Amino acid sequence: MLGMNKSIFRRLLISYMITIVVGIGIVGILMFYFTNSYMTNAKQEELLRQGRTVNANIQDTMFINDEKQEILEFLDHSFDARIWIFNKDGKIIATSTQDEVSIGKSVATSIVERVLRGENVVSRLKFEGLSEPMLSVVVPWGKKDHVYGGIVLHAPLRGLNEIIAKTRETILWATLFGMLFSTAMVSYLSWTISRPLQQIDRAAARMALGNFEERIDISSEDEIGDLAGTINMMAKKLAKIDEERQRIDNIRNDFLANISHELRTPLTTMQGFLEALQDGLIEEEARQKYYDVMYDETTHMNRLVDDLMDLIKLENKEITLSKYHIDPKTILEKAKMKFEREANEKEVELHLMINGPLPKAYTDPVRFEQIINNLLKNAVKFTEQGEITITAEEEEDYLLVTIADSGIGISEMDQELIWERFYKVDRGRSRQNKGTGLGLAIVKKLVELHDGKINVESKIGKGTTFKIWIPSVKG
Repeated sequence: MLGMNKSIFRRLLISYMITIVVGIGIVGILMFYFTNSYMTNAKQEELLRQGRTVNANIQDTMFINDEKQEILEFLDHSFDARIWIFNKDGKIIATSTQDEVSIGKSVATSIVERVLRGENVVSRLKFEGLSEPMLSVVVPWGKKDHVYGGIVLHAPLRGLNEIIAKTRETILWATLFGMLFSTAMVSYLSWTISRPLQQIDRAAARMALGNFEERIDISSEDEIGDLAGTINMMAKKLAKIDEERQRIDNIRNDFLANISHELRTPLTTMQGFLEALQDGLIEEEARQKYYDVMYDETTHMNRLVDDLMDLIKLENKEITLSKYHIDPKTILEKAKMKFEREANEKEVELHLMINGPLPKAYTDPVRFEQIINNLLKNAVKFTEQGEITITAEEEEDYLLVTIADSGIGISEMDQELIWERFYKVDRGRSRQNKGTGLGLAIVKKLVELHDGKINVESKIGKGTTFKIWIPSVKG
């Protein structure tokens, strides 16, 4: 993070200094340009006005006599400007100073031509020996259309160099202050940026080690605050994912332990019986009992394998339903008959109630029968000396089948988990009840494939009620 800190500071410092230097430089150039332009224009207008004043005093004659010479000298002192008078040929015939050496010299022909046309001429000159630039204006000499020549006024642009020097000094001080200010500002900004980034970096490092409870405490309402909020949200989701993964791993481990136990028990039993039969230790009249036990164990293992295969196919969406309109009453009566003997052996009464005319169910009959069988099998398994009621009726656009028992019930915590793929709930079941915990997971998947619904209501010691809604067709 130290390298990042330096990099942020260096980048911000260079950016701020370049911005300040360029900005102050542009401001300085604009100040110099506008100041120079303003002073020159103001002096130009002043000289033009003074030139017109000189012309007003000498325009009544074509010759400069002593009286006019005195006027020129007076105006020279009043205006603080040198005055030249030239004729139509461009020859300088009079000046405002007695020692002027320009008399007899000629003015540029282009200037003479413009003045004779009645135009004013402005030029900026710089003479050797003078530290300040000079501004010259030329105005026509004469009345209206009678132009005798021209009047030239020279005046220095006093204060321009001082203003330029002051401007440069101001720009220099502003630049130095700007650099100091930018250094302080960059130091503060880099600290406000790097400090939360360091928190984010430390938090991300802890999350990388699996600590998803880590949170970033940044409350700023900027991009860094948004980033911190996003990372906190990601950590929260990762914590839930990790918790879900651990839960599923625990369920899977429990399932593997249960399935291995369920497989080992019948395999061990059959192996022992087969060894006894091979060694001739079993008398002829007792062999049939051994065969019956081995057959039951084989049936149990086949059921385990079938459940596993069904679950895998459902998970991979490899099961395709062959749905058509069926009469559900026939399947329900068949299921009742199938489990009636087992229920009677446990002194459990099994009832089937048909409430009103039933609609045709739009379902796969094989899978529909599998759903009913799995639920009935659980009901018989966990009910002792009670009753089980199968109820069928129409509810809106569905066939509603309810299977209620008076068995040992399911806890509220287990009710949320019984639909899990590998969850096996121990509802206080007796050890002789065999199961893998796959039946309800298969039931839920099959009901969803039918575009149906299923729910459970249960209380410990009171019994359990499963309700299934299967789409139906009226008539």
